[in-house]
Amino acid sequence: MPFLPVTVKEMREYGWNQPDFVLVTGDAYVDHPSFGTAIISRVLESAGYRVCIVSQPRNDGDFSRFGRPRLAFLVNSGNLDSMVAHYTAAKKRRHDDAYTPGGKAGARPDRAVIVYTKKLKALFPDVPVAIGGIEASLRRFAHYDYWDDRVRPSILVDSGADLLMYGMGEKHIVEIADRLNAGEPIVALTDILGTCYAVKTGDFIPIPGAVECAPFEQVSVPDEKGKRLYAEACRIQQEQHDAVRGKTLLQRHGDTLVVQNPPMPPLTTEEMDKVYSLPFMRDYHPSYRSLGGVPGIEEVKFSVIHNRGCFGACNFCALAFHQGRQISARSHESVVEEVKKITDMPDFKGYIHDVGGPTANFRRPSCDGQLERGLCKNKKCLAPELCPSVTVTHEDYLSLLRELRALPKVKKVFIRSGIRFDYLVADPDESFFKELIDHHISGQLKVAPEHCSNRVLRAMGKPKIEVYDRFEKRFYELTKSAGKKQYLVPYLMSSHPGSTVADAIELAVFLKKHHLHPEQVQDFYPTPGTVSTCMFYTGLDPLTMQPIYVPKTPKGVQEEGRKGINRRRKAALRGLNRSVAFLLF
Repeated sequence: MPFLPVTVKEMREYGWNQPDFVLVTGDAYVDHPSFGTAIISRVLESAGYRVCIVSQPRNDGDFSRFGRPRLAFLVNSGNLDSMVAHYTAAKKRRHDDAYTPGGKAGARPDRAVIVYTKKLKALFPDVPVAIGGIEASLRRFAHYDYWDDRVRPSILVDSGADLLMYGMGEKHIVEIADRLNAGEPIVALTDILGTCYAVKTGDFIPIPGAVECAPFEQVSVPDEKGKRLYAEACRIQQEQHDAVRGKTLLQRHGDTLVVQNPPMPPLTTEEMDKVYSLPFMRDYHPSYRSLGGVPGIEEVKFSVIHNRGCFGACNFCALAFHQGRQISARSHESVVEEVKKITDMPDFKGYIHDVGGPTANFRRPSCDGQLERGLCKNKKCLAPELCPSVTVTHEDYLSLLRELRALPKVKKVFIRSGIRFDYLVADPDESFFKELIDHHISGQLKVAPEHCSNRVLRAMGKPKIEVYDRFEKRFYELTKSAGKKQYLVPYLMSSHPGSTVADAIELAVFLKKHHLHPEQVQDFYPTPGTVSTCMFYTGLDPLTMQPIYVPKTPKGVQEEGRKGINRRRKAALRGLNRSVAFLLF
């Protein structure tokens, strides 16, 4: 099966005169199931619709390439929020872009969804435009924008789109396509789960049980009252992001009401298997070869996604507000079949780079009750302590990995995506832990303690450092008994809300004590849609509504830290090597 058309010539080769949908994206076109554009377009194709791709358009001719689609335009920014793709946490412009041919930055505009949608509305004012992907999903309500340093309105209002799909969109898009194809106008599609629409307040028919957040005009005021209302709105939005018990959410923007329908239920195993069985080419479009290819394919070309969702739900991670906390997992047969396809690729060398997902070692809900009553409100399954209701087991994941290791042509199966070490050490059966060390580490295992101060870890929604200490101790015991030399590479974060210079010094001392020399430490990045970003903007923890210290400048961090630094900590700071001193800021 060839790539979907990116030129009129390719569309003609398909025998089409007009597409049903034109998908406009901020990424290069990579037909691989790790890319949202590929999944949505292939799902539509499997449902019988004609889809053409406009990748990284730069002028009117690009947007108009295929003319007017029969049903609608679809818009996303790509695999990343366009502002995150363009700027570092220090707001400095990036020089590269893994999702652009040749890896060169600058092929998409800032706020790509808004720019693309407005251009399409200007060129084709009577054609529906539906937006989706990570940029639209995380900006669906009034949201703090780090780059503007202000609260921006819902991207649905800002862009002028007709409909917004949030979360993973396979179920949404087919229902939208079928109803548009049946002749329904897009303004009538107000009851599709996992979508948001805008309506004039005078035309809105009240929905029983709907929950209303404070309006944009109030949450956007940067004073104490406005920030408190913003934090309360954030808490409500997080609480209702549940496919079992979530309610309709409302937020006024002047005389317009943004309405969010409850979340779409996550894919079942059978539905997920069907998606990943679609005829992906597993590569970038051939037109990019002369431009140096698309670097983003390299990390995933020989990798497999076996699950979705994460009930860990760290406060700084956008995943919980996009994919959700409910776990979906593919069948063993589906994963094995995909790996077999990978082993037949001409450049396969025998190594499966990853069998993972948002959290590699989750293949079931955190507890049986979650399936019936939904998620617990404002509670986390793993932090600060493991909930006693959590069912901890790696039996199914281990069985899957054993099947993959036994396949012909497979030399090694690695796990490179996130392993939740707290979930791992909670398993009384160490079979997976031992086989992880024996078979699935390529010398180094990346894990994410993020910090060592329990006060900061609580603000992050992470487990206590004692859990990591227990994991680290057992990891090296098992590694030594296996006769291997393997190491842990910890992910660390500086300047998260709640962190003072005293906490930074504690982290630096921790690194020195554990003989760790990290190549880099990620400074906290206030991306849209996270609880931690709400903390950063408001100075409040939205889950408790309690004040939290927010480091924003080196001077402010130093002044706050002096309150709690004793002489021993000062001496420790003077003795630190330069490789960790930058943790202060």
